[in-house]
Amino acid sequence: METHTLPVAMTDISKLNIKIFADGADLEQISALGADPLIKGFTTNPTLMRKAGVGDYRSFANEALKIVSPRPICFEVLSDNLDGMETQARLIASWGDNVYVKIPITNTQGLSTQPIIRRLSADGVKLNVTALMTLEQVEAAVSGLSSGTPAYISVFAGRIADTGRDPSPVIAEALKVLEQRPNGELIWSSPRELLNIFTADHVGCHIITVTHDILAKLSRIGMDLGELSLETIRMFERDARQAGYELE
Repeated sequence: METHTLPVAMTDISKLNIKIFADGADLEQISALGADPLIKGFTTNPTLMRKAGVGDYRSFANEALKIVSPRPICFEVLSDNLDGMETQARLIASWGDNVYVKIPITNTQGLSTQPIIRRLSADGVKLNVTALMTLEQVEAAVSGLSSGTPAYISVFAGRIADTGRDPSPVIAEALKVLEQRPNGELIWSSPRELLNIFTADHVGCHIITVTHDILAKLSRIGMDLGELSLETIRMFERDARQAGYELE
């Protein structure tokens, strides 16, 4: 019988070219991951902060910066008004040289943020333009970036996949668009499973943001599938026994 084995890159995550950024807002988890050389950066957002029970944004940011520096970390603006976004972006950028400011590609009314992206990037503010789903949005964001200022472009590949579409072609085309900006890097955002890391690496994406629940599965990479089958069967047996299920 023919057997299929994983390529070397899929059995040894250290061989991957893509950079892994931890995505979350739990300071204990951030601290634990801060000691892991595999993690090259960190991202967060208001939804993750709310889920983690963050009450004071600035206090949270200060603590996170103590843990992760000098690795990059992304903090998001809160305003829905473009002028407010710009003001907040400049404030957040002042928190550290390793800070990237997350600006959504539009506000909640669908108004493009390209004008403030252009001004902020020209003034040296490192941006993470976020919540992109289409190539048109990628083109708009990239055209607003200054060639001399580092920036990230976050395509929400996982959310694209949630609609039944394969995000890989979008990522591949977005990489071509980013060739215009040597200081720009593309992020595969919102992955849904561990395999997405390898898919993103295969496509050539620069960075992938990974939540803590997916990072916890890294130890399974290359695991013998027979052993995994047995582990699963034992889980079913244990849960049935602990639940007290019986069949007469």
